[in-house]
Amino acid sequence: MELNKETVDGVCVVSPEGRLDSNTSPAFEAKLLALLDDSPTLVIRFADLEYISSAGLRVMLMAAKKVRQLNGQLVLCEIHEPIREVFEISGFLSILDVCDDRAVAVARARGEA
Repeated sequence: MELNKETVDGVCVVSPEGRLDSNTSPAFEAKLLALLDDSPTLVIRFADLEYISSAGLRVMLMAAKKVRQLNGQLVLCEIHEPIREVFEISGFLSILDVCDDRAVAVARARGEA
């Protein structure tokens, strides 16, 4: 799994690419937590993610918990099927801030939408 990072309107946008599973989730978690130490506002774009396991979902919960502790904002975007189905079945769509478009996600992260 690769993790691409860019800054859009002052917001860090990360895009995991490939598979987020028990083999790749520890490194992904470490990178996310390090990014959150730099800034508690983060957008995660899932357009290039091919697969997510329960280990990957756990990383999302850990990131959300850290963001809350830091009074930041975490927004997930561009989650396609079947990844969206995993988020829906697990109930994550109702507990995390999710939108379809990166621009909207960045605006939400900035508190503008």
